[in-house]
Amino acid sequence: MKSARNADHPLFAGVDPKLLAEALAGAEELSPRKGETIYTQGRFRRCLGVLLEGRVKVEKGALTMSTLRAGDLFGAAALFSGGADYPTTLTAQTECRILLIPQEGVRRLIRGDGGFAERYVTYLSGRIQFLTGRLGALSAVSSEGKLAQYLLTSCGEDGALTLSAAQLCRRIGVGRATLYRSFEELERAGAISREGKTIRVTDREKLRTAFGGHTSHH
Repeated sequence: MKSARNADHPLFAGVDPKLLAEALAGAEELSPRKGETIYTQGRFRRCLGVLLEGRVKVEKGALTMSTLRAGDLFGAAALFSGGADYPTTLTAQTECRILLIPQEGVRRLIRGDGGFAERYVTYLSGRIQFLTGRLGALSAVSSEGKLAQYLLTSCGEDGALTLSAAQLCRRIGVGRATLYRSFEELERAGAISREGKTIRVTDREKLRTAFGGHTSHH
């Protein structure tokens, strides 16, 4: 670990400094550039990742599962599993700083500090709850909701996204006719505007309402 400043995450609160230093001795800091893929299904590290700075998009196939921000953790799903694949793809949405804590370091903390072990289990429980709810919502959401959810998590700082209709259809899993109907619904609601291949979010609250409130057209 390069610096003690990286250990101020709530997960490490109250851990004995000597134990923490030993556990993080093998940790590595990464600085991926915007657009760089951090983890894929077949390329990942058995480490607990701590996002120190930046934003990271989490995708599973064509679905955007979430956006990680500074202070968020990732990698727990593969940390102690024997699986050969990682369940999601992680892509840097901005320049990032990431701390990767190897499996052995996390094991040392779990064995050496009961408070850390409890906080880690609480974190895992929260992730299971979140993902269960997320998958349920995505399976029931309308075509407008799928489009709204994708735009909410994928648009840049300026609220804009440039993508072809064919690419967008593949990413949210709808047909072209359904996509255009969804565009019209969201434009009519005042949530988005379009110019060529560029989609611009004009009202995030209206877009969030669309994600939660429509019935499916297909």
